[in-house]
Amino acid sequence: MKQKRLIIVTSPPACGKTRLSKKLATAIEHIVYLDKDTLIPLSKQIFAVAGQPYNRSSDFFEKEIRDYEYDVILDLAFEALKYENYVMVNAPFTREIRDNDYLEKLRDRLSELGAKLTVVWIVTDPEVCHQRMIDRNSDRDTWKLEHWDEYMASLNFTIPENIRQQDDEMSLLLYYNSTDEMAEESFAKLIKYFED
Repeated sequence: MKQKRLIIVTSPPACGKTRLSKKLATAIEHIVYLDKDTLIPLSKQIFAVAGQPYNRSSDFFEKEIRDYEYDVILDLAFEALKYENYVMVNAPFTREIRDNDYLEKLRDRLSELGAKLTVVWIVTDPEVCHQRMIDRNSDRDTWKLEHWDEYMASLNFTIPENIRQQDDEMSLLLYYNSTDEMAEESFAKLIKYFED
């Protein structure tokens, strides 16, 4: 039986998580695909019920919604790992992936299911992300685009080497996505890790 894995596809916003995740999910056998953005309609309802303007960069979102979205998507992932070899979560995890205590607890929880953690980090030039965010024209990006310099100061585009484990070559995988050519070459290397 293949090693069960929770695959987290992550990066700062607009680096190409959804595109890569869906492409991987199509190419890999025995996988469940989960996208944290699926929870956005529920989050919008929380804003509405609380009488708050919809702003995913607000203090209200940080306090009342953000962490719960991550908790729910991971609970769904752990449930799915009971039945399938691979579960992929498409989400930024911007703070979590650099928090060693968080990662240790996540790995401990995974080990109870006989599973390991794989993080696929997308390496993309920040200016490419800026243009992609403009092009996708989503209301979740309004504040970010209007306060670009402030927003960029809150992000970390460096590769999270703290994730890498010497005894697991699949602990941290990199996908380069600043150009279509780089993405194609990276995908060819990446998919080999998940092939039979």
